[in-house]
Amino acid sequence: MNKSQTTQPLLLLLTGIFFIVSHLAFGQRYEHTASIPQDGTLYLDPEVGKDSNDGTKDSPLSSLLEAARRVNGANGKGALTLYLAPGIYGLDATVTFHPVNWHFTRENRLTIRAEILPDDADWDPAKMPVIVSTMPLNFKPYGNKDPLKGTSYGIQIETSHVTIQGMRVLGTPVHEQPDSDAVRRNYPIVREGIHLDDLRITQCLFIGDRHAIPNHVAILASGHGVVVDHCVFYNVKDAVVFWNSDRPAENCQMHHNLIVGNYGAAVWTWSPAEDFKYYNNVVANANIFWVLDKEEQRTYKLSNSMVLGYNELVHKGGGPKDFGVKANPKRLKLGENVNIRKDARVEVVEDQTKRNYLHLKPGTPGANLGAGLFTK
Repeated sequence: MNKSQTTQPLLLLLTGIFFIVSHLAFGQRYEHTASIPQDGTLYLDPEVGKDSNDGTKDSPLSSLLEAARRVNGANGKGALTLYLAPGIYGLDATVTFHPVNWHFTRENRLTIRAEILPDDADWDPAKMPVIVSTMPLNFKPYGNKDPLKGTSYGIQIETSHVTIQGMRVLGTPVHEQPDSDAVRRNYPIVREGIHLDDLRITQCLFIGDRHAIPNHVAILASGHGVVVDHCVFYNVKDAVVFWNSDRPAENCQMHHNLIVGNYGAAVWTWSPAEDFKYYNNVVANANIFWVLDKEEQRTYKLSNSMVLGYNELVHKGGGPKDFGVKANPKRLKLGENVNIRKDARVEVVEDQTKRNYLHLKPGTPGANLGAGLFTK
């Protein structure tokens, strides 16, 4: 037997041992990183966390992308909660929550929330987790090529029974309109599913600047049960678009929101049924207040709200490139305590050290309606 014949079995044995050890090591690591802690909570901290960690409070993850991967790979039922520590969460790819083997209910939900909320005693605006999109603008809405040369989704929710709470949500640092045929845009929070139900977005601060970091549509949500409450939208283009639905979208609401300085439209009701509830909202310094679907099919009732300063009151149709055409203002039924003043202006707290930063100054018009981040 020559030397090569004696060494060949040894090499094969060593190779086999290496394969088994490697498989076990990498298999354990994959199982470890894909797991959800037994209490159904995942903790995130972009400053000290690592995506190879357990996801517990003492061993947090660093990215929403990894948290979504673990949620999407989970198998079971019950509530899951993601706690985000203060810090900057840069999204270099769309973060999609689409679990297929985990069952949520209205009572046992998927909650994506700040670790410290506005009603907590030790909260201040600087403690809000910051969401900013930095991914390429090459997303295909509903799988279709974008005709306006560039779009991106930030957080995409494709399951029912979800709450997003306590975030500071920015847009993306792009030049929004490089030519007359292009609108490059980011949608920070999106839901495409026309049959989905029960999405609540609450106590979030949406900020944009059309020249530095456009926030094109803060919330773009299809389906039913879309509720937006106690949010502040400051200098975004469009605040909330109730997008598509398999039928008139039921159980949708907007209440206790403050929308200031939108250069698009504050409210787009393309899909909600006439049970849509709109109350205790303040819209100020607006380009357009409300956009209906292009057929003006439904009428909506407003109550206990103010519109203080606007260029146009009601439009219909439109899209990313324009805001449609003027519509019949009688499609908005003004209930009790609705004040609409075309040339009014509001006063907003701009001191960043104040707890009520970017809220209406106490004692000024609209401040008594409770619109803003606080529920208490």
